[in-house]
Amino acid sequence: MSEYDEIVEQQRLLLEAEEWAKGIKTLHTHSLKSMYYDDRPEDTDIGPVTDREYNSGIVERYRDGKLIHTFGTPLTGADLVQEYRRST
Repeated sequence: MSEYDEIVEQQRLLLEAEEWAKGIKTLHTHSLKSMYYDDRPEDTDIGPVTDREYNSGIVERYRDGKLIHTFGTPLTGADLVQEYRRST
């Protein structure tokens, strides 16, 4: 049975990492045009926005409680597990 221990451990880590990825890493309410991920500085022309950065690597931008844009591509597979292990 020990021949499958490594596979089972990898799957366990992946499941943990997928749950961890849903968590919010940072939360910013701002009117800045210089966020490192921001390719839409015009979003702040009419007022502040709230950016939620998730552990998965994506950033969701909200205005008045409504999602207006998503930045980035979520980490998956081995890349997600690597980031999870590095961060925990």
